[in-house]
Amino acid sequence: MSTTIDHRALVSPKAQLGENVSVGPFTIIEDDVVVGDGCKIAASAYIANGARLGRNCVIHHGAVVSNVPQDLKFAGEATILEVGDNTVVREYCTLHRGTAETGRTVIGSDCLLMANVHVAHDTIVGNKCIFANLVALAGHVNIGDWVTIGGGTPVHQFTNIGSHAMIGGGFRVTQDVPPYVLAGRDPLRYEGVNIIGLRRRGFTRDQIETIEKVYRVLYSSGMMYSDAVKKIESDFPPSKEVTGIVSFLKSSSRGIIRI
Repeated sequence: MSTTIDHRALVSPKAQLGENVSVGPFTIIEDDVVVGDGCKIAASAYIANGARLGRNCVIHHGAVVSNVPQDLKFAGEATILEVGDNTVVREYCTLHRGTAETGRTVIGSDCLLMANVHVAHDTIVGNKCIFANLVALAGHVNIGDWVTIGGGTPVHQFTNIGSHAMIGGGFRVTQDVPPYVLAGRDPLRYEGVNIIGLRRRGFTRDQIETIEKVYRVLYSSGMMYSDAVKKIESDFPPSKEVTGIVSFLKSSSRGIIRI
């Protein structure tokens, strides 16, 4: 199957389209755009300068990909918006490219962005993330792999969300959310470990129990935050899970959600 472009679309001859790409009617694709093999771009989408789409992405009706940032410091510099392979962008999502500060916004592979999701400038999103309708990520947000965020959830700028975290819908994320946890309520609180999600992804019982014990020290021991982090480091044998949690806690600048 060759690349097909509807005759009503406006596709710059300078844009680089891979093999087996389809472009729907009234879609606009600007000059500085790279579209990977097998991508499907529906009607009335806008793929702006700086867009870099991986293979087999699906861009639905009305989505805006790589528009200029909503940042008053932005001065038209050349920056990019990267989208990994097999990511689905549903209707009317708005994905903005980076500013001079980092040069790029990144959305990983195998993600699902449901309708009206917003990803602002200089944000980094990992692989296999799911954002429900109306999730809004401010600028400079960092999100790990396998993160799920419920609908209608705004995420404050410069906030970090650790891998495998799950955040309920309709809440506000104004502080960092550590890896592997469930978060809910308003203001956002630690609600336990994302046990079901971890089981589905092949985590063993021992791995999950270790994660639970780590968070009992952090959230239920009554220790000061800095002392709890030190105790986790000293009492738990090194592992990918423990090391990842400690690294996240030490790097938090906005503070983490509380119990």
